[in-house]
Parts: sequence; structure tokens; C-alpha cells
Amino acid sequence: MNVIFVEPSFPITQQQFVRGLAEVGATVIGIGETPKDHLSDEVRGYLTHYEHVGSVVDLGAMVHAVRTIQGMVWVDRLEATIEAHVMSAARVREACGIPGTSVQTAFLCRDKPAMKQALREAGIATAQSIGATSLDEIRDFAAAVGFPVIIKPPDAAGAAGTYRVDDPAQLESVMAGLGDVSSVAVEEFVEGHEGFYDTLTIDGKVVHEFISHYYPNVLEAMRTRWISPQIVATNRVDSAESYDEIKAMGRQAIAALGIGTSATHMEWFASPKGLRFSEIACRPPGVGAWDLYSVGNDLDLYKEWASAVVHGAPTRTASRRFAAGMVALRPDRDGSILGYAGLDQIQGRYGELIIDAHLPPAGSPTQGVEAGYMANAWVRMKHPDYEELRAMLDEVGLTVKVRAR
Repeated sequence: MNVIFVEPSFPITQQQFVRGLAEVGATVIGIGETPKDHLSDEVRGYLTHYEHVGSVVDLGAMVHAVRTIQGMVWVDRLEATIEAHVMSAARVREACGIPGTSVQTAFLCRDKPAMKQALREAGIATAQSIGATSLDEIRDFAAAVGFPVIIKPPDAAGAAGTYRVDDPAQLESVMAGLGDVSSVAVEEFVEGHEGFYDTLTIDGKVVHEFISHYYPNVLEAMRTRWISPQIVATNRVDSAESYDEIKAMGRQAIAALGIGTSATHMEWFASPKGLRFSEIACRPPGVGAWDLYSVGNDLDLYKEWASAVVHGAPTRTASRRFAAGMVALRPDRDGSILGYAGLDQIQGRYGELIIDAHLPPAGSPTQGVEAGYMANAWVRMKHPDYEELRAMLDEVGLTVKVRAR
């Protein structure tokens, strides 16, 4: 099978997808923004051909590159795994007659108000929401629903571009910074515990599924320096009945949006009013979640994805042997890394239960708290017992200190 993969070099995790495709027997062709002579030897080894474009979201450039490739070989699939590339890839498929995620499905997975309307029509519980096109629409929605509300501009990157607004004065302040309002997602704030449900689907059927939890919820984690937030993937997916409703909701959403053979990433809230859908994307999750799933389940999830694309089948079953998680370690101030305290204590106590860690060396510039879970230092760990893993991650967050100046 001949598979075009969009942007095989950056970010570095993209190399794992092309590796997976090559290892399951695909002929892998790359299209990307990195000049050909700047590709790493590893990426070159996986690709049989590469087309350089100025931007992978430039539809004209992408269609030209794909048609050039189609002039040389038959193209079976074109795959993109980065959120910002999903719609461009769908439009190229449509223009070039390549099967895969449709433009309609890509649109519904990108446009949050349209997504939630489609899911409400399918009977899935979601927060009230609108796609506002004016400041008055935002004001009217807040007045009707009541505060707090969540505001997210269409091009915002994750929680870093999301605002919780608690009163009219704060609403006016946030709106003043929005600039030209074209399509802003505004929704009811849902109180409750937050997590995500990730799948690998083949022709709309879930063949692998994973559930993770945020501690604390994302908006709080991304706004508060002293917190060492955690993302923890449970190994109780098959054994705990409490997850049955999440899995059922995920399957409903996949069917309602017409997702076929794809990775998916769905956010959810367990609120006092019951389980609420937040949003879904037809691509893999970020924050290294697939690495945690692979370690916890004795899988190479990148190869599982590749096998789904190329062969239409998984290669093995998830073992659920370990819960796996990460704890983000924030510098005590912005500036540059001075050093660390408590690392030897954690290493001596947990040793082989530590999967890996990222510890920028002294002198490295820090990044702001809002830059995300993996922007600064982090540690990833595993344990057969979920609650034991939570306690371990808590201890790391309390013990390891990142000093900056």
C-alpha cells in the first residue's frame, strides 16, 4: 500500500508514525515543510519519496504535490495526525480522490459549535454552546446561560487559548482581546472531573480504547504555577463498570460524526449533572499520551495505528498491565533553569517504575505555565495499581523542585 504522510519530521513524534507505517509494510511517501536536505537520516530511511511544500495547509500547494505523486504511483491513503493539518488533508483527499476522513467529518471535529449541535441531535449530552460571530452574541449567550462561561477563539491552541469568564466585567476584558470576531466558540461552564477517552477505530469500529484523567482539570492546571499537574492513563478500562458510560458515549460520537479509520481523542466531564461530552478530534492525543498507552499495554500504538491504516486490523490486544502517567514539574519562576532538588530521592525510591523524564539542563530558558504539560520538566511513571501510581506521582510533584533564576 502506498501511503502519503503529511509532515513526517516535526514535531519529533511524527517520526513514530512514519516508522510504524514502514514497519507494517507500507510504501511511505512524505509531504512536508522541512527542506528535503534537512530531513534526518531516520526519516529518510522510512520514506521512498518526499515532496517539499511551503505550507502543508496551503491547499493549492498540497494538491499539486499529491497529483505529482499520483503521476508516479497509485496513492491508497493520505494521513495527517496534527490537529492543524486535519482539514487541509481532508480537502486534498476530496480533490484528489483518495479515501479517508471526509471534509464534513473534519469540519465537525474542528468546529466546536457545529460538532456539539450534531452530537446533541444524536442524543449525546453536551454543554450549551454557540458559535458567536459578534460581541453582542457572546454577551447575549452569557446573559441567557449565566456565568461562568468558556470562550475559545477558533484558532486557539488547546487550553492556552481558552478563557473561563466569571462575570460581566471579565467578559468585557476578554472580548477586548479577541480582535476581529469571526467564529468564537462560547459554551456553558461544566463543573466536574475532567478526562479523555482515546480510540483507534477501523471503519468506525473501536479496536483499541484508552481512558485518562486530568488532576486537576486543565484550565486550573494551565493557570497555576505551584501545581504539578498530572495526566494518568488507567488500566481499569475493561474492569470498572464506571467507565461503561464513557465508552458508550465515545462510540456514539464516532458514529454521529462519521469517523471511519482514524485515531480519536475525546474530552469529557463527569459533572454533578451526569457525564457530559466536551469535544472530539479525529487525530491522536497530544501530551505523549500514546507513549503512556504503549507502555501500559505492551503495545506499539504507532504500529497499531499503521496496521489499521494499511491492513484494516489491529495486531494485538491491550494487556492493561500498568497504569501509566506523567507529572509536569514547573520552574519556581520564569527565567532560566538553575537546577533541581529531590531527583536522587525519587530515583532511589522508584527506579524501574520511572518510564522516562525530561529535565532541561541548567541554563535552559523556562517556558510559561500556559505553554502546557510538557513545556518544562516532567517525569513519567508506571505501576500495576492505579491508586499507587497516583500516590507516586503526587510524591514526585511534592519532592522534585525546579529552581530557576
